[in-house]
Amino acid sequence: MAKTAKKNEMTIAEKLDSLYVLQKIDSEIDRIRTIRGELPLEVQDLEDEIEGLDLRIGKMEEEIKTLDTDVADRKNANKDAETAIAKYKEQQNNVRNNREFESISKEIEFQELEIKLNEKRTKEGKIKISNKKEILDEAKERRSFRAEDLKSKKAELDEIVAETQTQEEKLEKKSKSALKKLDDRLSAAYTRLRTSAHNGLAVVPVDRDSCGGCFNKIPPQRKLDIQAKKKVIACEHCGRILVPSQETED
Repeated sequence: MAKTAKKNEMTIAEKLDSLYVLQKIDSEIDRIRTIRGELPLEVQDLEDEIEGLDLRIGKMEEEIKTLDTDVADRKNANKDAETAIAKYKEQQNNVRNNREFESISKEIEFQELEIKLNEKRTKEGKIKISNKKEILDEAKERRSFRAEDLKSKKAELDEIVAETQTQEEKLEKKSKSALKKLDDRLSAAYTRLRTSAHNGLAVVPVDRDSCGGCFNKIPPQRKLDIQAKKKVIACEHCGRILVPSQETED
């Protein structure tokens, strides 16, 4: 209750001064974050791309492994078929009638067809393996390139963060402290305006008879009211809170 009463005891001029101080703190935080630019997003995008490439490479390697196994199995199957053919041909020499001979001939024919089918599938499998290895090599090369790019971007980001982190943390504490000094209505209005403004400016000075946010002209009487600091006045065009020019105050 005491804190709320203290907030309410602030004059309009003090509230406006506090708002402008808060805005300057937050603008400095924005400036620091702007220095980082798009680096955090670039780092995240690269990490996501590398993760996707790792999944693709893993899947491709599994597919090649499966194809290699199939080729090896067909090679072994052909050896078994050749062994069976040799056995059947030997049996043909000892047949007792034409029916037995025909039966064995069909078995030989079946094994020969199996060999041809395995050879065809083996050839197709080897072509698939060759194509997939080519794609795999490209994916690995791209991953290597992206990993180097990520390493460079991370180092650049880490350097910027190291230079500005302490300063940013101090400013964030100041910002929270300054925001708490305002009453709930002003605090909510400031936060809403700051969030909606593309440049984060919720409180702007009158500069050369114009709003420091949208640069629309301020009528003379309105400018006098702003300078008097007897009430909180918002720009009728952009809604930002207006304070007197800071040229002589800073």
